[in-house]
Amino acid sequence: MQYENRSDRYGFKRLKVMKKDTVLSVIKSFDIRFSEVDSMGVVWHGNYAKYFEDAREEFGRKYDLEYLMMYDKGFFEPIVELSFKYKHPMIYGMKPEVEIIYRPSEAAKIIFDYEIRDTKTKEVFVTGHSVQVFMDKDTHQLVLTNPAFYEEWKKRWELNV
Repeated sequence: MQYENRSDRYGFKRLKVMKKDTVLSVIKSFDIRFSEVDSMGVVWHGNYAKYFEDAREEFGRKYDLEYLMMYDKGFFEPIVELSFKYKHPMIYGMKPEVEIIYRPSEAAKIIFDYEIRDTKTKEVFVTGHSVQVFMDKDTHQLVLTNPAFYEEWKKRWELNV
């Protein structure tokens, strides 16, 4: 069982029991290519965003939450928060893996945590976090409530909190 600290309308902390401790995650292996490293042979920091994006696409394929499906439903999902914590450099020729973990939220957001690690030793190279929101594709306005398709998706995977 999972618990979540919340503040009630008076500002008092309450411990809310979450309904199910379902964890949706995907692990994707990849190669460090020569075009992704700097002159020292170390992965250039800007490429981590691409690795996270590849993980989000793989997650979407596995769990039916693909960008084109959401677009067809009338929404864009821009990233509004993206962070990285570097632990150890990745070097040309390595074959790491990225794990993406979906973090349920009542808010109209898609939240993921990431970990890139060595496929053999499991040494962690980088961790990260991203938050995406929903935007109406026609008006480009932020959508403050969960779209119907997203609510149905969360029910399908038993993720309602």
